[in-house]
Amino acid sequence: MTSEGPRLRTASPPETPAERADRNFMELLQGFRVAVTGVQVLFAFLLTVPFAPGFAKVDAADRGLFYVALVSAAVASMLYIAPAAQHRVLFRRGMKEKLVHRANLYGMIGTSALAVSMMAATLLVLDYLFDGVLPVLTAAALAALALWLWFLDPLLRRSRGGGARRIDEGPPGAGAAG
Repeated sequence: MTSEGPRLRTASPPETPAERADRNFMELLQGFRVAVTGVQVLFAFLLTVPFAPGFAKVDAADRGLFYVALVSAAVASMLYIAPAAQHRVLFRRGMKEKLVHRANLYGMIGTSALAVSMMAATLLVLDYLFDGVLPVLTAAALAALALWLWFLDPLLRRSRGGGARRIDEGPPGAGAAG
């Protein structure tokens, strides 16, 4: 906001499908940079856990939770890194639009894998610290929060948009979206 009041969004100049694909891909990668940092910290931490002295005392159920947390963190890492790696292989092959759609899918699956890893790791730690149903209830509440924040709320807002044009379509009359 400036001293003159809020800035009004002006229509962007029309962009070509190639320019739109480039912009969408860069926006996806920027979002992945945020998520991949968290995934990598979690993954690195999980890789050290079995070497801690207390891990020998962990029962079979908690080892199962650890397995889920570790593998889902590895899957999330691979899914977040895949678009950049695929871009290198597919560079200048005219496949950017397909890569954008695939990267978006990988991002949604990666986010799901991250949520699974976070919930399993949280449940593992809470189960180690507390008896009873508190660990399960806490992990379930956190899972519900992740589901709401990362998927349901955006999907609800998207569905309420009704007939509004997609933001990647450009200004009205600029041509069909990809």
